[in-house]
Amino acid sequence: MINVPTMVWIDEAGLIVRPNDAQFGTDTFTQFHGKHSAPFLAAVRAWVTGKQQALAPAQVRSQQLLPTPEQQLARAEFALAWFLHQQGREAAAERHFERAGKLSPHDWTIRRGSMPIRGKNPMGPEFFELYKEWQAAGSPTYPTQPLAKPD
Repeated sequence: MINVPTMVWIDEAGLIVRPNDAQFGTDTFTQFHGKHSAPFLAAVRAWVTGKQQALAPAQVRSQQLLPTPEQQLARAEFALAWFLHQQGREAAAERHFERAGKLSPHDWTIRRGSMPIRGKNPMGPEFFELYKEWQAAGSPTYPTQPLAKPD
């Protein structure tokens, strides 16, 4: 998962019935991102109560974004950086956090997720620089699926 927040619907059998989607469960940051939570929450309620069907398995597979080799390597670099940080090896950890970010520059889990570990404010200047980079790259994210209209 590269974006946060990420919503994934998983049914009782443990199957993904709606792939990763950048949705919001509250309106806390609506002014920032412009996306209201009400349509998403209504869709979840409709699915849970049986008023809306989940996506077919073929639809789910066609809409999932699988990690590229670079993204997989970035995640390994991030895991190594986190381990090194926990061992008190800050300089080594920083090198691997940097490498992870270069390998997967639009992975919010890596880039923003490492900020508090590295002593950076995840809502501070570094975040807004990251956000500008992401916007300049065309705001890459998961394909947003249409949501059911609330009854």
